[in-house]
Amino acid sequence: MQVDFYQLSRDPAEAALALIAGKVIASGERLLVVSADADLTGRIDRALWERGVFLAHGEAGAGHDERQPILIADAVQPANGARHIALADGRWREEALQFDRAFLLFDGDTIDGARATWRNLDGKEGLQRNYWRQEDGRWVKAA
Repeated sequence: MQVDFYQLSRDPAEAALALIAGKVIASGERLLVVSADADLTGRIDRALWERGVFLAHGEAGAGHDERQPILIADAVQPANGARHIALADGRWREEALQFDRAFLLFDGDTIDGARATWRNLDGKEGLQRNYWRQEDGRWVKAA
């Protein structure tokens, strides 16, 4: 299991998520995007339509959840069979550990929770943590 921490400093969550989602879909996987923030959910929906190339997706409960390569939900409910999860609102959910890979996007408002999650996941067997930050407009893996 892999958890990738993405510290948002320049780009908003929806921009970073569109990049991540594109890579997940290109690898042949499905993605569950979770956010309890309805405003953020709307921005993510628009970003997946508008960011250069359309990324097929749907909102949980809108019909045909199981067919969606990217499913946007307000809770961890992988109705689309996703093995990758993106926690777009900066809030860690323990259910994310049931996936093969989790992406935790956080900003200055949610950094304390991300730090606590980093510490809590330290030493868990079979779990790899990565920390990514923005540097000169690109994502760089921190040592």
